[in-house]
Amino acid sequence: MKKLMISAAMAGISAVALAGLYGDTPNALHAWAVHDQNRPNPVKVTPADKPGQPPSDAIVLFDGTQKSFEENWVDGKGNKTKWKFVDGTMESVRSAGNICSKREFGDVQLHVEWQAPVKVQGFGQGRGNSGVFVLGGMYEVQVLDSYETNPADMKNPNYADGQAGAVYGQNPPLVNPTRKPGEWQAYDIVFHQPVFEGNKCVHPGSLTVFLNGVLVQDHWEVEGPTWHMRRTRQEKPRSTKGSIQFQDHGNPVHFRNVWVREIPSRYSNTTHGTYLANEKDVSAQRRATAEKLLAKIDKSKCSAEQVHQILEVMSYCGDEPFLGVAKKICGGYLRKLESWKGSELDGRKNEIRSIRGAYDTLNRNGIAKDCPLNAKVRETCKAKGWR
Repeated sequence: MKKLMISAAMAGISAVALAGLYGDTPNALHAWAVHDQNRPNPVKVTPADKPGQPPSDAIVLFDGTQKSFEENWVDGKGNKTKWKFVDGTMESVRSAGNICSKREFGDVQLHVEWQAPVKVQGFGQGRGNSGVFVLGGMYEVQVLDSYETNPADMKNPNYADGQAGAVYGQNPPLVNPTRKPGEWQAYDIVFHQPVFEGNKCVHPGSLTVFLNGVLVQDHWEVEGPTWHMRRTRQEKPRSTKGSIQFQDHGNPVHFRNVWVREIPSRYSNTTHGTYLANEKDVSAQRRATAEKLLAKIDKSKCSAEQVHQILEVMSYCGDEPFLGVAKKICGGYLRKLESWKGSELDGRKNEIRSIRGAYDTLNRNGIAKDCPLNAKVRETCKAKGWR
């Protein structure tokens, strides 16, 4: 029973060590350690049973019912749309104008399925033309019957930056994975809006697009609003949110299964790595974590558990009040270590080695190298031949 209790205690110490002093520690550009157990885990989202269906956190804008059509969609002036609800789809009507979501969005993951007319008429931009707009119509991903726009057999010539999958007028799709007219096509779009400081664009917006499961836009940084025949410059949006829109271009294009997920700006994480890391934000996050961990420590004790806890705190912040508590706890454990002899010291082998392991992590990251307890546990392990 005694051996079992000791094993359990050692397992607990190992778990403590793993929790905070396992991977490389936080630094000026990283608020969290590598494999940091204190780093918040993402919320759980339940995926759909079938591909293309909305996950649990999605906002469904059109589910194939008349109710969702009438409740979620209006024309460009906020009035009842002249688009038609047909057999569980939304059908564009010539001269009706764009159909717009009532709800507005900023950065999004957008899923929409569309169908060019079964009856093929016209050529180029005249075949099944529509578009998917984000941020209130500023940026368009082209919708078009591009099935026969094939360099190997160009039955339907068209300009590359205007075919299906293009960021209209800016960037052609990487490939053309369109299906035949009359078959349903699926877009999965990730949009990040541009970030401005005043009137200066510091981060351009971007579009990543999958067409029928095939990547056609790989984080394309938009050059400005998308326009016909015009090359634009970065333009500050009127708002950080805008409607999802589908274009009326005179062709009876159908849409179904429309849902979005609101996502954070890819430029919002300023506390962990990449060129976006802001040292002030990183420092503030590290200090907040250190304070949270410090509050959990029983400062009246100086056992191996408290040593591990305070060393974890020191990996985030090494100034006061953390340094003072570290000196107290580590100093108390050092005095105990110096007093242990013979079998009493041998019985502490695993906990002393675990503390050495914690110092190993700190030391390789330039932390606590001059701590007296660090030197003593190393001296003890070396003298006893403990690896």
